[in-house]
Amino acid sequence: MDVAVIGASMTQFGKREGWIRDLLAEAGEACLSDAGVAPTDVDHLYVSNMASGEFEGQTGVPNMLAHDLGAMPAYTARIDQTSSSGGAGIYHAWQSVASGTSEMTMLVGGEKMTHRSTAESTDIIASITHPVEYKHGLTLPSFAGLTARLYLDKYDAPRESLAKVAVKNHKNGVDNPHAQFRKEVDLETVMESPLVADPLRLYDFCPITDGSAALMFCPEEVAKEYTDEYVVVSGVGGATDTHVVHERDDPTVMGGVVESGKQAYEMSGYGPEDIDVAELHDMFTILEFLQSEGLGFFEPGEGWKAVEEGVTERDGDLPVNTSGGLKSKGHPLGASGVAQGYEIYKQLMGEAGARQVEADVGLCCNVGGFGNCVITTIMEARQ
Repeated sequence: MDVAVIGASMTQFGKREGWIRDLLAEAGEACLSDAGVAPTDVDHLYVSNMASGEFEGQTGVPNMLAHDLGAMPAYTARIDQTSSSGGAGIYHAWQSVASGTSEMTMLVGGEKMTHRSTAESTDIIASITHPVEYKHGLTLPSFAGLTARLYLDKYDAPRESLAKVAVKNHKNGVDNPHAQFRKEVDLETVMESPLVADPLRLYDFCPITDGSAALMFCPEEVAKEYTDEYVVVSGVGGATDTHVVHERDDPTVMGGVVESGKQAYEMSGYGPEDIDVAELHDMFTILEFLQSEGLGFFEPGEGWKAVEEGVTERDGDLPVNTSGGLKSKGHPLGASGVAQGYEIYKQLMGEAGARQVEADVGLCCNVGGFGNCVITTIMEARQ
């Protein structure tokens, strides 16, 4: 059964008032309105969220959302797969419709983080690491720094190539009205920003963010009852890699990215050469290189050259992170993968405004931890 997406929404990302419950309801109400679906017609309601308990002491958010939207008696569930919770939510929403157990499934992803200090948020996020690594103070930024150094040395890549990822994505974010940062940065600013995890500096990292996003899924035959223009999920794949990062044969190869991409390509019938636009999980600039290579867009060690040559610019052969990516748009953990889907949906529907590119097939890749778990989704226009 082909699964369609008939509606999408996204709140303003950044520092927000209120709580996770408010953000989820804002995105949910907007998605219902965009799809033209009544709350009581939603069979399954999933919430992608990593840590509302740790951030706010708030659990049971899916049931709260069903109440706030008036979506009872919809079946509800929380999808937690750390920072790939949004992508995992897309996988679960697709499954619920493709299996025939739901004719209308809404996915809402969200996180409220900015009310906690940077140290507190970093500690919550670092809880994904293996207990032995955590005990020695390893965090995701430290993994990113070590891997970036290895990549630069292994492929003789210039440090500036990482900085150009940040420059590109900030430039794209200017045209995204929902982005946390709508301000361009130049190469010099990135290169001279404070050192965080050598060789990575402040502008190589995404910010701490509040926000929510939502997507509405249904069978393609049902979609035609609501609209003539929609998007179809043509492929989705999920995979894991070692929990202990230093056990990987080559830390510059993210096995979960490779395997999830392979599954999504096989299901869709498309290959890397067919993708017109991609949203990649640039939590750290080095991740954009690793994913673009793991998904087969470029050969190993060639991702940095694509950035240098402008291939991944909005007017390049393969636009990457037209939304501004996590780097500029922001990274509210549970919402990020859903927001990637929102951007691909908007691009394929021709509704991306100033950041619109020519695209019939799009891909998004959502990474949890340091590649511990990954979801890759391929969508195509069907209007």
